[in-house]
Amino acid sequence: MAGVFVCVGLAKILRYKRSPKALGAQPARLPFGLPYGCIVAVGLFEIAAAVALVMPAGFLPQAALTQVAVAGLALLTVTAAVYHARRRETMVPNVMLFLLVLFVVVVRWV
Repeated sequence: MAGVFVCVGLAKILRYKRSPKALGAQPARLPFGLPYGCIVAVGLFEIAAAVALVMPAGFLPQAALTQVAVAGLALLTVTAAVYHARRRETMVPNVMLFLLVLFVVVVRWV
């Protein structure tokens, strides 16, 4: 799960306005209709939470850190799904990421 969220976070940070423009083309709209700073903040949060999931136990209280990271990722995926649903866009990737987080919660703590 950590690897998936690192890749998703890096993609959010690195893909901003990277597509080539044709001559005379209009400037590209921001992805998701959000400012670049918000997109970078979400990407950095996803990366930080993924790192917290695989951090060694001696660094901080591991159980608390992992629970906070998983709760944050679950909240982020639900919020993103609601955002995409309100914009009438597909929310399937966000739902799948939420189910992945839910699977980790069930396997780890039940």
